[in-house]
Amino acid sequence: MESGLTTLGRRGVNFVSKMGGITLMLTRFLGSLKEIHRSVGLIFEQLYTLGVKSLPLIVIISVFVGAVSAWQAAYQFKFIGAPLRYLGQAVGKAVVIELAPVLSAIVFAGRVGAGITAELGTMRVTEQIDALESMGINPVRYLVMPRVLACLFMVPFLVVFANFIAIIGGLVVSVVGVDVSSETFLNGFRNSFQIGDFINGMIKAAVFGLIIGVVGCYEGFNTRGGAQGVGLATTNSVVISSVLILVFNFVFALILFRI
Repeated sequence: MESGLTTLGRRGVNFVSKMGGITLMLTRFLGSLKEIHRSVGLIFEQLYTLGVKSLPLIVIISVFVGAVSAWQAAYQFKFIGAPLRYLGQAVGKAVVIELAPVLSAIVFAGRVGAGITAELGTMRVTEQIDALESMGINPVRYLVMPRVLACLFMVPFLVVFANFIAIIGGLVVSVVGVDVSSETFLNGFRNSFQIGDFINGMIKAAVFGLIIGVVGCYEGFNTRGGAQGVGLATTNSVVISSVLILVFNFVFALILFRI
């Protein structure tokens, strides 16, 4: 039986190895960009498959994110005696800076990151990736680059929709459930809106998309052990992506939003 120290050391080594592998996959992706002109069709295919098809799910989630944000903010305002005319400001700031980028990215990781890993993992265990290499086709250029670029561009695209839909959801709850007029809510939102907050949210979303794509491809390419291995790699992909999203979100908070 392993001692606690041995187990801790082994897991530490595995963690460092995995982070190194993810970094290597990122460098291989960056190196493949010089052949981007050969993969335009594949890139547009992945933009539609990974991004556009995720839009309905993002819309549904964003409606309830905005609605819950407005309701909880109103509850806290009444608890501390703050005027409800600031409700639009509170909801807008929370959605644009934090909720839309982070929650959209985590949902995207669960849907798209898992899908990328499952697809590439199946190709790995059935030796389809080996077949591509034997035919002289660069699997990173053919499989990784289109998927990572699609994630990089589509997460910010989806966050724009998430911002809009969440604000609408917050507006509806404010008018119907909290008795705040639409004019008051929207005035509060407009008065607090800063283009810098929106741009920072887009930067975060792009980095989150890059994380999801690279981690998903790394786990897929390193899948072993048949169907069971595909399932394990898919789980690892979602977990690692979600953790890295939260870690980088904290880093961005320290860098972009100084107190």
